[in-house]
Amino acid sequence: MIVLVSPGQGAQKPGFLAPWLDLPGVADRLGALSEAAQVDLVRHGTESDADTIRDTAIAQPLLVAAGIVAGEALADGRSDIADAMAGHSVGEVTTAALSGVLSAEDAMRLVAVRANAMAEAAAAEPTSMAAVVGGDRAEVLAAIERHDLAPANLNSPAQVVAAGAADAVTALAADAPARARVIPLQVAGAFHTAYMASARTRLEEFAPQLTPADPVVPLVSNAGGRVVTSGREYLDLLVGQVSSPVDWAACMETFRDRGITGMIELAPAGTLTGLAKRELKGIGLVNLNTPADLDAARTLLTGQEN
Repeated sequence: MIVLVSPGQGAQKPGFLAPWLDLPGVADRLGALSEAAQVDLVRHGTESDADTIRDTAIAQPLLVAAGIVAGEALADGRSDIADAMAGHSVGEVTTAALSGVLSAEDAMRLVAVRANAMAEAAAAEPTSMAAVVGGDRAEVLAAIERHDLAPANLNSPAQVVAAGAADAVTALAADAPARARVIPLQVAGAFHTAYMASARTRLEEFAPQLTPADPVVPLVSNAGGRVVTSGREYLDLLVGQVSSPVDWAACMETFRDRGITGMIELAPAGTLTGLAKRELKGIGLVNLNTPADLDAARTLLTGQEN
């Protein structure tokens, strides 16, 4: 089983869209996606610096557009690119587009609402996030709770992202669990927690404008690694996800249970394959960062040399 995965916010890098513009039709495609999201994707994906593309309102549409472009190039007209798909956080919007749950343009409209609503929620009060790496999982979760924080991302058995009030995140860093490191993250706020309640409400108001279709392949959801085959259910989960934890560790468990043999991560790739390298040992891994990686990705999909 080959799984196609899409990364979340924080994976973006300055200039990472530039190589894709060498492919015929990509500039026009990005122009249409830019119009849908009301963000200049070409400029931000080729010229803007790291601070500019860290802005949630820019980063999220940029990531989804990059995944759509890379995924469409890989698919080359096919609808069922892989045996299953999944995305981490905003990467689930990319997955919705590539799996046929939403059109690419509707996915961009959705991520624009999501990004702006999350940015506004983050600006309402000082909140932050920090990765807790290592340590005993139970002790890590207990420390997060003790500091009135929430486990926003369960990325792997060895990595949990804590989120909440900025001073509480600072306190956790000074009181790290045994054998664990607390690494503050450069993010705008406490995503995937109750602090994002207003963003969830905005998405609930927007979602009825969309008409989801059932995905062409099974989708593995951030909601506990649940396998989803209903477009309506997936859209509902996308709405709830902004204020709920991202359980990528559970997604990887589902991949393992379903017999994963390979993973392709769409641009900007490396984060999710990095986790898989540690947790899903022995599977084939391809980072689809530029068009030069397309042959390796297609080889993994077909099991044959191109």
